[in-house]
Amino acid sequence: MKVLIIGSGGREHALAWALRRSSRVTGLYCAPGNGGTAAIGENVDVAATDIDALARFARDNAIDLTVVGPEAPLVGGITDRFEEEGLRCFGPRRSGARLEGSKVFAKEFMARHGIPTAAFQVFDDAAQAKSHIAAREAPMVIKADGLAAGKGVYVVDSRDDALKAVDEIMVDRKFGDAGARLLIEDCLDGEEVSVHVICAGERGFALPSSQDHKRAFEGDEGPNTGGMGAYAPVPWFGDKERRLVFETIIEPTLKGMAAEGEPYSGVLYAGLMWDGAGPKVLEFNVRFGDPETQVLLPLIKSDLFDILYRAAAGELPDSMELMDGASAATIVMAAKGYPGSYGKGFEISGADELESGNAVVFHAGTARRGYKLVTSGGRVLAVTGWNKDLRGALKVAYDGVDRIDFDDAYWRTDIGHRAL
Repeated sequence: MKVLIIGSGGREHALAWALRRSSRVTGLYCAPGNGGTAAIGENVDVAATDIDALARFARDNAIDLTVVGPEAPLVGGITDRFEEEGLRCFGPRRSGARLEGSKVFAKEFMARHGIPTAAFQVFDDAAQAKSHIAAREAPMVIKADGLAAGKGVYVVDSRDDALKAVDEIMVDRKFGDAGARLLIEDCLDGEEVSVHVICAGERGFALPSSQDHKRAFEGDEGPNTGGMGAYAPVPWFGDKERRLVFETIIEPTLKGMAAEGEPYSGVLYAGLMWDGAGPKVLEFNVRFGDPETQVLLPLIKSDLFDILYRAAAGELPDSMELMDGASAATIVMAAKGYPGSYGKGFEISGADELESGNAVVFHAGTARRGYKLVTSGGRVLAVTGWNKDLRGALKVAYDGVDRIDFDDAYWRTDIGHRAL
């Protein structure tokens, strides 16, 4: 079977690594891929958002399964297009991708189906949004409606900061058309946890719970990033908590999509806040998270290709086997200055030699220049380790980080601190 993976980050390298382990996969392509995917498959020089060219490549090369990494092509309707061509694609159709592509749609969907989330109001006019802010207390959350590369959410502690957020989103149009509408939400307090579910219609398999570290600096300080590290599972999130999430969030979402004539297949990734009253949805994503994928996939013992291939056709196997009692952790090695400006083109040493029985390096911002591996992005590598417990997994991952070198490398040394 031939597989095409769309995207170029650490998530896509992790997907390629996991799918390559299947005995059924005979050919692996990544569009556009990175320096890591080039070592285990063939990179294809096509952008992840060029849906026409991707469909043409999949058709001309008899691709059996396409797995979509990032959200933009899903929101753009890549699954619909592939299905029109008779091609099998893992990821929701455009209608389902609205759960991530429009925060307004997601919140109104949750309200229709009784799914717990923060109270909210929607605004199409900046002046009306500012009037609402003047009449309420901080803290609050201001969100651009559309896709903003993970940067369109402001958690503010004062009215002045809230007004500035409205100006950036709706007046300055910092995020383009994504800011034509915005939401103002109550600010939830509690413990965050991510739950990924592989879905086909009204059925779903939950992967282990996970928690990432968005802030750039130690102690969860500094600006938000795409993620500086993650671990799985979350120690306090057990079978009782998983059942409650399924009963109150996952099942109502899948049944609600089906009832509205849009059965959902793909990954449903629920970012949750857990307070004294239970779980509430912070946001839905319609694809694997990054860097959560890098800790989740090593914990799956079943053939990932078989699961995704069948889910793309609207069905699931009877069960999915996970690594019993194990934990995984990933440490992101970033370029100094990320998420701001940073240098590129630094040679990387040690990454290609690291993989062992319970450690692997997933590439994100890397490229191959002849025989050299060099940095090409802000998040450069994700070093993942797994072991019988979280402390052991973290030790494996940090030992791996110590064996890799490139100029201006930066990483957090406290990943997993909330669990420990």
